Amino acid sequence: MDNKCLLVAFIFSISISSVFSIRCYQCSSQTDPKGVDNCGAYERFNKTQNIPIECNSDESHMPGSFCMKVVQQGPRGFIWDGRWRQVIRRCASVADTGVTGVCNWGVYENGVYWEECYCAEDSCNHALNLKTSIKLVTSTLLLMLIMKFLQS
Repeated sequence: MDNKCLLVAFIFSISISSVFSIRCYQCSSQTDPKGVDNCGAYERFNKTQNIPIECNSDESHMPGSFCMKVVQQGPRGFIWDGRWRQVIRRCASVADTGVTGVCNWGVYENGVYWEECYCAEDSCNHALNLKTSIKLVTSTLLLMLIMKFLQS
């Protein structure tokens, strides 16, 4: 019984440390200089130009345990600061839906299209479309296996 408890504690500690140490890209097209696209609103996101930051560090604008990417695109007549599309990448602490690994979208009353994507893997908010985290699936399967092992 002691070996089973030790195994569960070890796996749990590995899982917890990976949850609290997530790194995400952090940028906003709102802060880009005029004529520059550092956050990937119009050009492909440059992972070598941007460095993922530790979400619970002083560098993070918002602490969190997962990453988020927000895209807003207005009709041609709707312009923010000379742009009609903007992207925000950052850490997040709460997903609106409570689920990570998915994207939600909609249209505001003023015609602006929005899309919010949440993910729980290091540097996962770089992609155009976020995919289900391999770590999340593996952790879930491992936990199920441990529970089955403890019941026997």
